[in-house]
Amino acid sequence: MGEEQGCPCQAFAAVTERAALASGRWLGRGDVKGAEEAASSGMRAALDELEIEGRIVVGSDDADDPLAVGTLVGNGGRKLDLAVDPLEGRSVVSRGDYGAMSMIAVGDPNAFPRLPQMYMRKMAVGPVANGRIDLGKPVGDNVRAIAEAFGRNPNDITAIVLDRPRHHDLVEELRASGVRIKLIQDGDVTASVTAAIRGTNDHLAVGIGGARQAVISAAALRCLGGELQAQLWPTTRGEITQAAEFGIEDVSRVFTTDELATGNVAVAATGVSNSDLLRGVRYLADSARTHSVVMCTWHNWVRFIDGIHFFARERREEVRLLG
Repeated sequence: MGEEQGCPCQAFAAVTERAALASGRWLGRGDVKGAEEAASSGMRAALDELEIEGRIVVGSDDADDPLAVGTLVGNGGRKLDLAVDPLEGRSVVSRGDYGAMSMIAVGDPNAFPRLPQMYMRKMAVGPVANGRIDLGKPVGDNVRAIAEAFGRNPNDITAIVLDRPRHHDLVEELRASGVRIKLIQDGDVTASVTAAIRGTNDHLAVGIGGARQAVISAAALRCLGGELQAQLWPTTRGEITQAAEFGIEDVSRVFTTDELATGNVAVAATGVSNSDLLRGVRYLADSARTHSVVMCTWHNWVRFIDGIHFFARERREEVRLLG
């Protein structure tokens, strides 16, 4: 896909909107599987309406999933590789909590690497601290480097960490550095994106999460001018063997932003439940309202989209300004 062909980035907002509209109805219903299936089915239906020949390269490992790795989607057209996460925060939606999003990253063929589905150790920052982080150094050194980039003290910097037992030692190291800590229940990609956008008061996302989320985060940070470093985090000898099968002989290798998302990329995300970045889906009498962000390196822009979706031709509601 080249500049002369135009960029379909805005079309992918409709894809994440469809997934968010479908999964948002499951908010607080205690059904993780139901929410996930609704999001996947909604995203697949929207993708199949686009004039693309898309290949899912980062997605579900379940062969029966509509968005399984290797699946071809679209109605025919330009060839694109897709990294999808139709519902980041499945548990968030299940319990009616904050911070769930639907998202997709798009690039030319071979834009995204083939990675085994395992944990990765990650660190993400925005453009101010780009070039200042080093995953190989102690986290305290990174905190001080980020604080210096912002011209602040470490206790004026906020780090986002998933609240997981595996992060116990990391949290203790962060506390020793003096940084403020925001523990979140879910939202690996959301954390990386908010760390790269001013106004959220977040500056660093760090911790261990999924490889799929690392790729989508890297694509978003490419668009935002931020940086992500990631390293496979195998927990068994079998996973080390699995990494070798994917051509990764050195599991300590640190992947850069450009290695995880190569060339021009676009990312779309729609809020399912409210977060610091996006508002969640709001259902009205015969319509629903969504809040999305589209990021693109082809056009070099970031757009926030406030969408109103009518469920009937005969409308009973007025269009209201976003309040």
